[in-house]
Amino acid sequence: MTEVESRIAQVAFNAEGLAPVIVQQWDTLEVLMLAWVDAEALRRTLTSGRATYWSRSRQEYWRKGDTSGNTQRVHAARLDCDGDAILLQVHQSGPACHTGTRTCFDTTDLEPVQAADA
Repeated sequence: MTEVESRIAQVAFNAEGLAPVIVQQWDTLEVLMLAWVDAEALRRTLTSGRATYWSRSRQEYWRKGDTSGNTQRVHAARLDCDGDAILLQVHQSGPACHTGTRTCFDTTDLEPVQAADA
């Protein structure tokens, strides 16, 4: 088993064979987006140094930036403590969000509701 394959084997993919990926700008730690990978997308990401994801809606692989030019170069990849989520630290070139914004998390604030006795 190669080093890449042994790393992929550590991931606890869900019943659909997917794992969520939290994408973060490597130097500022800004959270950019959430995407999904299967074993092949993760393999492509780890071997190429470019972020590749699985599109649940289109049922196909997509490499970030191939159509938009807004690429993600991988700096680090880490598993969470349960092995079922991936943190991908990248150098983002251009907007990360398909809407054209820097991050997918800059539109709606969900303020917590304070209980009366809190």
